[in-house]
Amino acid sequence: MVAISAEKIDAIQAIFSRPKAVIGVIHCDPFPGSPKYRGKPVSAIIDRALRDAENYILGGVHGLIIENHGDIPFSKPEDIGPETPALMAVITEKVRERFGVPLGINVLANAALPAFATALAGGADFIRVNQWANAYIANEGFIEGAAAKALRYRSQLRAEHIRVFADSHVKHGSHAIVADRSIQELTRDVDFFEADAVIATGQRTGDSATLEEIDEIRAATTLPLLVGSGVTPANVCQILARTQAVIVASALKVDGVWWNDVDRDRVKHFMAVAQAALDQA
Repeated sequence: MVAISAEKIDAIQAIFSRPKAVIGVIHCDPFPGSPKYRGKPVSAIIDRALRDAENYILGGVHGLIIENHGDIPFSKPEDIGPETPALMAVITEKVRERFGVPLGINVLANAALPAFATALAGGADFIRVNQWANAYIANEGFIEGAAAKALRYRSQLRAEHIRVFADSHVKHGSHAIVADRSIQELTRDVDFFEADAVIATGQRTGDSATLEEIDEIRAATTLPLLVGSGVTPANVCQILARTQAVIVASALKVDGVWWNDVDRDRVKHFMAVAQAALDQA
């Protein structure tokens, strides 16, 4: 495969000190200022995030992503207030101090600059950005790729150590604008615009990318590949055989529902099943 951008250090190995990883997602409660916020004390929001982190880590996952998923419906990046990254940074620092595991940040929707600020303040290792290159029609409306502004902002912060995990053909939207470009070409665009890893997703939260799409993305880039949605005990070994990491949440929550608490027994079962694929790395 011809290289698309300058050779990079393997981000999964560098961050997690292992060739393959399982990453749990902390779906934070609604933050102050969001539509579903009903006055819950900030301390209680933090405590819930720490409980979920504890159940993930004691269940055996290798790292975590912190998201403001309770802030549905999500705002466009330019409409997100400073209160959101401020609280996310506090949560991130507390999780890092208590558990000392690799951490990522995803500020929804597509807010790469606030994510970098959060990651720097809270001590996270990477950010996830759903639309890094090109553009698409999301639930929030028209969303443009964040790469150019975000990487300049990262340089201003002197935060080059914070890596970028970027989605290809991201869920929750329409790609009609770039319909003349194949998934492989969209993946190459993400690579060309200096992402450090690529994420494959399904159509919505809890929906997995198909094995065919995973293989198509894998064929387009030498960057580490993750699957970021719909990973379950039933498919994790097949997926990890093709990728370097999985990002998982819904399957590890009580009753398999994303907004519920993390179920430690589900995490342990998932990790026990995944171990066969992890051992082959």
